[in-house]
Amino acid sequence: MTTLELGLDTFGGVTVDAHGEPLPHPRVIRNLVEDAALADELGLDFFGVGEHHRPDFAVSSPEMVLAAIASRTQRIRLGSAVTVLSSDDPVRVFQRFATLDAVSEGRAEIVAGRGSFTESFPLFGYDLSDYELLFEEKLTLLVRLLEEQPVSFSGSTRSALKNQRVYPSTENGLRAWVGVGGSPDSVVRTARHGLGLFLAIIGGPAARFTPYIDLFHRSQEEFGTAGQPIAVHSPGFIAETDAEAREITYQGWMDMRTRMGRERGWPAPQSGDFDREIDSGALYIGSPETVARKIASTVRTLGIDRFDLKYDQAQLRHGDLSRSIELYGSQVMPLVRDMLA
Repeated sequence: MTTLELGLDTFGGVTVDAHGEPLPHPRVIRNLVEDAALADELGLDFFGVGEHHRPDFAVSSPEMVLAAIASRTQRIRLGSAVTVLSSDDPVRVFQRFATLDAVSEGRAEIVAGRGSFTESFPLFGYDLSDYELLFEEKLTLLVRLLEEQPVSFSGSTRSALKNQRVYPSTENGLRAWVGVGGSPDSVVRTARHGLGLFLAIIGGPAARFTPYIDLFHRSQEEFGTAGQPIAVHSPGFIAETDAEAREITYQGWMDMRTRMGRERGWPAPQSGDFDREIDSGALYIGSPETVARKIASTVRTLGIDRFDLKYDQAQLRHGDLSRSIELYGSQVMPLVRDMLA
């Protein structure tokens, strides 16, 4: 990439109505399509939709949602954030995204990952003890499929292929990334396969991920895959003022962190954690000027090619998210470009 791309990601988080009651999943999905159409109108570069299999997220089939978005948009690139490749079949993943690429006229991207939740493993009959093996074998096969040539493959996690062509073909190939949460081994693997690095920074300052960026560049040189792009994905929300943005998002963030902590054994959030993550961590919450300065700082620090704001936050109304998208496209994006010019 020659210029910075700015995008949005969503996990299809369930929003609430005016009384704070959760909206039904069908309504959330339809609203998400409207969000993407708005992002396209505003000139944003990418819209990513995540895959989850739990009640607090509405999207379990990103490609279906992205196909609907493709019919409503003209230029914005469309991808997953992420596709849980470990519990999917690489052949079907390629076929679905090749189909999305056709209906979107070449705008589809795959972001493959192991996923931050594990519900898909028992749902689709996979053993969590095979967590590493599943991803390694399936990513290897997906990379071969992306070449769009006859594929021979054998492994222990699926049936073998012998000189097999997979259809439909694409017009210009598919851009593919690996979503990485901070594992050095995952960074090296991404470089080895010659894919883009899609780095999820959801806690702590961006600068602490500099060693991962350096490792990616060194690994690309070693494997002869230099030149692959790097993206960062971080949560955020934009309002007219810093105070308003914090007020709108505070309780939902605290409740989400408490819930996730109970599920994963994390310590409960402490007083001041929310403000610290905004001031010096991974939360891009505030006025357009505040968020733009923080994004520009992250881009300078890490030397990335794309920044994606995960715009859906817990317990928010859809109207608040729509306004955040508007401010991101109309004010944050030009401010960031001016700051980096």
